[in-house]
Amino acid sequence: MKSIGLVAVVLTIAWSCNAYAQTQAAGSAATQTSPVPLSTPSLTGPLQAAPPIIIDAGPLGELDLDGIVSGMGLWQGNPVPGDSPTEAALSNGQLFIQKTTGWWQFYIQVGAYNILSLGTPFLSTQKLVANLYGPVPVAYVKLVPRKNTSILVGSLPTLMGAEYTFDFQNMNIERGLLWNQENAINRGVQVNQSLGKVTASLSWNDGYYSNRYSWLSGSLTYTNGPHSVSFVGMGNLGQTAFQTEATPAQNNSVMYALIYTYRKGRWIIQPYYQYSDVPTNPRVGIMRGASTQGGAILLSRTFGHGFSLAGRGEYIATTGSAAEQAVNLLFGPGSAGWSITLTPTFQCQRFFARGDLSFVRARGFTAGDAFGPTGMNPNQPRGVIEIGFLF
Repeated sequence: MKSIGLVAVVLTIAWSCNAYAQTQAAGSAATQTSPVPLSTPSLTGPLQAAPPIIIDAGPLGELDLDGIVSGMGLWQGNPVPGDSPTEAALSNGQLFIQKTTGWWQFYIQVGAYNILSLGTPFLSTQKLVANLYGPVPVAYVKLVPRKNTSILVGSLPTLMGAEYTFDFQNMNIERGLLWNQENAINRGVQVNQSLGKVTASLSWNDGYYSNRYSWLSGSLTYTNGPHSVSFVGMGNLGQTAFQTEATPAQNNSVMYALIYTYRKGRWIIQPYYQYSDVPTNPRVGIMRGASTQGGAILLSRTFGHGFSLAGRGEYIATTGSAAEQAVNLLFGPGSAGWSITLTPTFQCQRFFARGDLSFVRARGFTAGDAFGPTGMNPNQPRGVIEIGFLF
């Protein structure tokens, strides 16, 4: 009965959204002068950001304020020890404060968040914020010396990968298996330059949030109409034994990705390839290195009345073996895995509701490193529901 009630609420909001859209379409063109959504934080879709609230900050000028509040519920099969078949959490309680004009600008993202990814245990929002990036995960000053040049200094989103760190930015609620190899937030300096259809970025940073500034990251993107191709690379020019939940063994790696994006009309199509290598280095506890190769495709199709459907399919494999004490980068040395995720979404103005149906299959896993109470089950299905507001 509860599920029937939830469906009824969503359908009622959908009807109200459609009626509102028809009323607005019949209105005057004067509404076109209202604020438009900002480009930061970046949203792949299908969720659409709300126009910001504009604040007069005196000597700072006008500031833009937006945010998100959302909660999620999770069901999963074959949970690992310490995990549970059902979970619930505040998935987002964040504010975005930014200055977007003038030669100096800034961006601050503050609040609570939950980063749910495939193949990994659920963590409470409180524990995740405390153990990863704190209550201010992203904050930087932006200098704009010229129209097509900018310099960012602070705690920055990574340049790597096709999926962003926070769930509202992505097509799916859960991040994927390939995303689990990447860094998410790094601290450092980043220079951006655009020239016609080409955009380039170069960053000196601390990689996987290590506070050791020995990483070089870069991206190069070519855009032509609905098509764009990006090459992204990053690597640690030094080595460090420092490890935390935010700084895994991959902090001593190099990684490359090639990403193609097609965005036109109601469609977003994004296939990409990713390679990483963690070299042998006994001095930092890596007795034998290993590498990963993987590919994924992300799709999104919008329909009428605020509904859309997104999907993701991916495969990743690692090298090495347990016998040679290779570093574990997935489900044990030499393992592989694939996943599939479907995400129906409904958004009406600032309200949204969406759900993930996902399935992960581990292959060639080491005993104890897969799913279930003994780590011997190769499969994990999940269902996730998220409901919230963008403001």
